[in-house]
Amino acid sequence: MPYLPSMKLRPSFCFQIYIVALLAAGLALPAPGQSLAQRRAEAHLRRGINTSHWFSQNRPDEYNEEHFETFTTADDMALIKSMGFDHVRLSVNPQPMMLPYHRPDQIPADYLGYLDHAVRMILDHGLAVVIDLHPDEDFKARLATDDQFVQRFADFWRALAAHYSTWDTDRVFFEILNEPEFKDPYRWYGVEVALASAIRAGAPQNTIIAAGARWSDNDDLVFLEPLRDPNVIYNFHFYEPHIFTHQGASWGAYFWQWVKGLHYPSSMEDATRVAAQVPDPVDRLAVIRYAEDHWDAARIDSEINQAAEWARRYDVPLVCNEFGVYRVYSPPQDRAAWLHDVRSSLEKHGLGWAMWDYQDSFGVVVKTNGRAVPDALTVNALGLTLPRNP
Repeated sequence: MPYLPSMKLRPSFCFQIYIVALLAAGLALPAPGQSLAQRRAEAHLRRGINTSHWFSQNRPDEYNEEHFETFTTADDMALIKSMGFDHVRLSVNPQPMMLPYHRPDQIPADYLGYLDHAVRMILDHGLAVVIDLHPDEDFKARLATDDQFVQRFADFWRALAAHYSTWDTDRVFFEILNEPEFKDPYRWYGVEVALASAIRAGAPQNTIIAAGARWSDNDDLVFLEPLRDPNVIYNFHFYEPHIFTHQGASWGAYFWQWVKGLHYPSSMEDATRVAAQVPDPVDRLAVIRYAEDHWDAARIDSEINQAAEWARRYDVPLVCNEFGVYRVYSPPQDRAAWLHDVRSSLEKHGLGWAMWDYQDSFGVVVKTNGRAVPDALTVNALGLTLPRNP
């Protein structure tokens, strides 16, 4: 069907047009009172896992055939399915596909072939797939300042969406941009509208996933107004409090590297012990405040409730497609308790989720010599099934 600029139409009128398109295509209508995006979210985006460092977050020399075919395999997909996950959020860095000597709407065939193989492998195991464009920071910085680069990225998205528009429209989702890192949320809203319009031009029937500016936190989400497209799911990320979930990390706040062995739920006795390891007094105060803020299941639920209230107010589907704890320095039982409390709160509010991540430093499995072994504490915290013979 010809592209209709739904971003400029009233939501109700746009929805009427979309229903006509569904009927013309012979597709099933959503249940009464439920949008197609809501139906798809409930059917396919309830319990997910992120696959990092496969098609994103790599060194330039790692974007090659050997890495794509060996880092995550069909055995991994079978294990993901057996644990009870229903979808994979596939992080894809667009930068290797947007080469300077190619038009942005001409994606290199060899690279697209690698991505096709991964998407097909996920679908063949009965899982849905979120194609999450997950570039490096320099790419997002250009989007924040360069209008022509926004146009180029929109052209790329239109071509990529068109390529996958003939696949399983119920189970292939397009996520506009991971953690945009825009300091100006008003500019991000304009850029997101432009990118969503391009995706919709390429794929009239697939569901789009949108997010707020900066790091896709829940406070970024509640600033956002929904796009004028009825076939959109919204997402947010949840890592609060970062001082616990990212303790010992070498990125983010510099002082996190000094914070190790911090417990959850928070207590003043424990925070005082850990704060003594931190050299700077201002940073020590941040550790003490972790205790004063009483981080526990109730506090987590109050935070997630703010996002859920936003979704209820606008009557739009919402998922949390990143949450997790850096496992290297966090006490395992406390990490599991935090995962349990976040997952339980999300499910209480009827929100689908995707944990970060499958096999890296936040992982649900530990991979040694190519063999993935599920972590029992993590699997149980997520309410999933521990395979008998992984």
